[in-house]
Amino acid sequence: MKKLGIKKETKNIWERRVPLNPQAVKELIDKGFEVVVQPSENRIYKDEEFNNVGAKLCEDLSDCDFIIGVKEIYQTDLIPGKPHLFFSHVIKGQDYNMPLLQHILDTKVTLFDYEKITDEKNRRLVFFGEYAGNAGAIDTLHGLGKRLKEQHGLDTPFLKIKHAYQYKSVDDAIEQIKEIGKEIAENGLPAEICPLNVFLMGYGHVSHGSRKILEALPFEEIEPEELHSRQADLKSDRIYISTFKEKHMVERKDGEEFVLQHYYDNPTEYKSCMEEYLDLCSIYVNAIYWDPHSPIFLSKEYLEKIQRKNQKLIIIGDITCDINGSVQATVKPTWPDNPVFIYNAITGEDTDGYKGEGVAVMAVDNLPCEFPKEASDNFSKALMPFMESLLLNDYSKSIHDSSLPDEIKKACITHQGKLEKDFEYLAEYLG
Repeated sequence: MKKLGIKKETKNIWERRVPLNPQAVKELIDKGFEVVVQPSENRIYKDEEFNNVGAKLCEDLSDCDFIIGVKEIYQTDLIPGKPHLFFSHVIKGQDYNMPLLQHILDTKVTLFDYEKITDEKNRRLVFFGEYAGNAGAIDTLHGLGKRLKEQHGLDTPFLKIKHAYQYKSVDDAIEQIKEIGKEIAENGLPAEICPLNVFLMGYGHVSHGSRKILEALPFEEIEPEELHSRQADLKSDRIYISTFKEKHMVERKDGEEFVLQHYYDNPTEYKSCMEEYLDLCSIYVNAIYWDPHSPIFLSKEYLEKIQRKNQKLIIIGDITCDINGSVQATVKPTWPDNPVFIYNAITGEDTDGYKGEGVAVMAVDNLPCEFPKEASDNFSKALMPFMESLLLNDYSKSIHDSSLPDEIKKACITHQGKLEKDFEYLAEYLG
């Protein structure tokens, strides 16, 4: 009988999500699998809820056949030689996580990453992205209200928007923000910040989650190409949302025509063209997948330039939260109860809170944890179709020759002490 181990989350006190909820665990047990759950006082689902459906509670997962968690698992908690599935954040080759990858290779851990479970069109199948977008947009609007009040002395309806984790659910947040939106529609926003232009970067799951929140406010959509010609006619009783796709964000260095697939294949041959629009941006919502080989879209140099004059940009909601990535003001991650810092591009310094010279940055790096139950339930539903094959697979064989579905084969980063073919590029980052 195959045995599944579910890790408790230890990255921080805010991480309350589970990869499988009790209902999913019961389904596995009913199929003849054993499930062992590490006890946790922090988890959104209590230990007894797992115990009540037949799971065993135990700290020791060493005799389990397969281990799953949500966030990164500490090196000391990995079980040598066992297959693990979690968000490892190693695929970009970022320095901070290369010791984890090296340890995984050294201990012959088979690593699967949720981020790479994709269909034939490379679309992710198991994700929290929409909840990241929900929470990120809420925390950004919350930060907007606080920033306008504490730095500029402006009272706006945005002050009534709470931290995302203070709402009962996403629907609860939307309903309350709709009421705030009625105030904006009736009374308008201060002239000093109008028109209030929201730049929504990207159009995937994260962006869709952000849009659901933003559209609870009175809004009008403006295509990026129309931004400059429309400004004189924009009103104070709504916000204006512009969705930026790759064709708006980059251009070829050699001046040739933009082709999306060519950009995906050759990102270093492109440069950002965002400065054409950025002088009109009030709120920058970063909801894109970014690779270190891609252009930087909001650079320190640009932020310093606008800080030295009368900048329109009030707050950056960096949902992607790549440290020193496409948004170079994101110099550190933040926490749900302290989501915003001020980045001074002239000095390079950051200050927690809402006051100070520069731009406000919302950079919570595990936003879905602010809606832990909803996020967990939807994630669990998406993951369950793959669990039986993951548990029954013979890991003494190569992944290529295994019985795993293609969606899972593509998500295997390491096996038997080696990088899988699609991830051999990571060797150059290991040194």
